[in-house]
Amino acid sequence: MRVAIPNNKLLLSLFLGLCGSATAQQRTDSSLPVYHLDEVIVQENRLAAPVKAINRNITIITRKQIEAMPVTSITEVLSYVPGLDVRQRGPAGIQADIGIDGGTFDQTLILINGVKITDPQTGHNVMNLPVSLNDVDHIEVLKGAAARIYGINALNGAINIVTRKATESGIGINASLGSSFKKNEKNNLYGAVGFGANGSLVKKGNSQSLSYSRNQGNGYRYNTDFDNYRAFYQAAFENDSLHKYNVMAGFVSNDYGANGFYAAPGDLNSKETVKTVLAAVSNTSRINPNWVMTPRVSYRYTKDDYVYIKPDQYRNLHNTHVVDAELNNTFNTHIGTFGAGVEGRYEHIKSTSLGNHDRTNLGLFGEYKSIADRRFTFTVGGYLNYNSFYGWQFFPGADVGFNVTPTLKLYANAGTAQRLPTYTDLYYKGKGIIGNENLGPEKAKYAELGLRKFTGQFSYGASAFYRQVNNFIDYVKDTAGVSNPATLNWQPQNFQRADMKGFRLNAGYNTTLQAHGVFNSLGINAGYNYLSPSFKGDALSTKISRYVIESLRHQFSANVQTTVCQYFNISAAARYNMRINYKDYTVIDTRVAYKRSRYQVYVDANNLLDVTYIEAAAVPMPGRWITLGGGYRF
Repeated sequence: MRVAIPNNKLLLSLFLGLCGSATAQQRTDSSLPVYHLDEVIVQENRLAAPVKAINRNITIITRKQIEAMPVTSITEVLSYVPGLDVRQRGPAGIQADIGIDGGTFDQTLILINGVKITDPQTGHNVMNLPVSLNDVDHIEVLKGAAARIYGINALNGAINIVTRKATESGIGINASLGSSFKKNEKNNLYGAVGFGANGSLVKKGNSQSLSYSRNQGNGYRYNTDFDNYRAFYQAAFENDSLHKYNVMAGFVSNDYGANGFYAAPGDLNSKETVKTVLAAVSNTSRINPNWVMTPRVSYRYTKDDYVYIKPDQYRNLHNTHVVDAELNNTFNTHIGTFGAGVEGRYEHIKSTSLGNHDRTNLGLFGEYKSIADRRFTFTVGGYLNYNSFYGWQFFPGADVGFNVTPTLKLYANAGTAQRLPTYTDLYYKGKGIIGNENLGPEKAKYAELGLRKFTGQFSYGASAFYRQVNNFIDYVKDTAGVSNPATLNWQPQNFQRADMKGFRLNAGYNTTLQAHGVFNSLGINAGYNYLSPSFKGDALSTKISRYVIESLRHQFSANVQTTVCQYFNISAAARYNMRINYKDYTVIDTRVAYKRSRYQVYVDANNLLDVTYIEAAAVPMPGRWITLGGGYRF
């Protein structure tokens, strides 16, 4: 007698059968190195230390974590970090502003492998990166004023994107296809397609890699189509054990519809194209057993072409050049480690709306780190800066850590920093906005106290901070004696002081279960960030502010990830945001992936609940979006 198996039991039987065949096999290799979070080395330009020895608030997002996330861009990865305010104007990393702990996008420093990605025109362009998500090894997020470490413009912190170094020769390809399954005005489905390829050559200690990716789509609402492509090359050459050379170069072109980006509702038909070239060469030489010297030269060019249409056409075309040269040194002595460095930067812009301008910057670094002790460590240093506009200024900083137990650390740090006005702040002349050539730099003071545990299955952390920004730059209208403020222009002014108090909580549980069972691993991580801003200034009663209160009051994120039958990875993530001047909302994303040593396939469901929300300007983010993707390594 034959018995029919119901569909749900049939699927379960097939799934368990596949699990059985998978666990019966012997895994011979892995596509990624396995390392613990506390083993990651934070390689600053002068001083380096494992993350567990850092006496500051730092978050590491590893490659393993990235591959479990339902994301396709670096900006989407960063949106899961509590304390980071990622304000996207479109999907697929088209354009995004990154703020840290309630700061503005101009106050955050972005780096690639320690190379500073500065854009004197506007901070809107710093995330126009030649690096695709597939190129990333891990991301370091440092919170707090960091002039001592990175120099100018790290007012609220820094984000360092560290790329993957080739360990074996090979070729890889990846592709994705996504859609909201909604239709545009031409009755066509909204959708996007992506393709990428990379190759690497490793021989006799030298490595080279080249990657290319392209993503294009017709958007998710009127005039949100996009077409972007990236190419990135990096190489490491080792002549001998004393001399190493690193080279990287990249290009990115981003072409997109800018509906609602900057001047809604009049910019319904606006377009923008941003192209960036980045190149850097560095050398690491061990002069003697105790002295390491690292010179580096980098260049960045950006062309930003924005066209505003209603009904006449206005065009803003900006060409920006930045040349940066650094010389960093590390000295190991019997009393501790000393770091010393000097950097020079030249910035030039030629613009239809900003004019032709240039400025130079010179910085001197000095740091001292105490010898590692079982319980107590500290670092102290400062950054002396000269700018051709603002003269000489000094920014000190220090941190201290005490190991309560071998795995539990109590830490505190204090720092100072500044943010230079952008050329847009200084010189912009357009409809509704007038620049201010008399602006001075923003200056910050920062202090933090925290406790954290990284190692073991269970990790947790808590910290509280206070930040004061003097000469805060905000776009305002002076309403004194004016009956109709709508007729006035916005203008940036150093008219007030911005204070920010906040605290953070995070916890995680990650464990390995049965190696050859159905469930192999389980990870649960959650974080919460609270901010309380206040502003002080004599002119607050007579001015209308454009950006003064836009920070997130409450921010919570959580994710759950499990590996099933060794090869299936299932993850779900939730983000809850409550902005001070906006409604609260929750976004849920999921991923199901099947991964083997040389290939993987995955399905992502982003914004699973189809929530309507805005992160920046007047740009509603996409609703529910389904993506099918995969990759193969030859």
